[in-house]
Amino acid sequence: MTTIHIPPGEGRINPMPDGDHVAKAAVHDAEGSFEVFEVIAPARPMAPPHVSPWTGVLYLLEGRVTALVDGTTYDVEPGGTVVFPAGTPCSFEVAGESARFVGITTGDRAGRFFADFAGSVPPDRPVEESLQAILAVTQRHGVRLAGA
Repeated sequence: MTTIHIPPGEGRINPMPDGDHVAKAAVHDAEGSFEVFEVIAPARPMAPPHVSPWTGVLYLLEGRVTALVDGTTYDVEPGGTVVFPAGTPCSFEVAGESARFVGITTGDRAGRFFADFAGSVPPDRPVEESLQAILAVTQRHGVRLAGA
């Protein structure tokens, strides 16, 4: 393992429907792997719940977020944390104008998913017009819409 330092304002930016996911670090060592993202999320309608093959942790820095995990809602304030377990339907919505949080995901697959999504789905098109591209990306990475 080598030291990683990413200054503020740097990292690969992956525009997603729920906000910009900025890749900060991917760690791989004998104990396992995880990825760290800074997420800058504007207020938008909640995306449909989806199921990911990795666990995600949301640690809120600024704003307020309503998280939906397996049908239960959680109001998250700055300093609060919510865990999205792998294989569990989940989503989140910004309550207010915007939110900023640290996202940590288990394994090394989420960053590839975010990068593929950002490169394959036009960010300026309505979700309905991009549905085929969205479904293709989710299928490639083992992510599925809940109930699908």
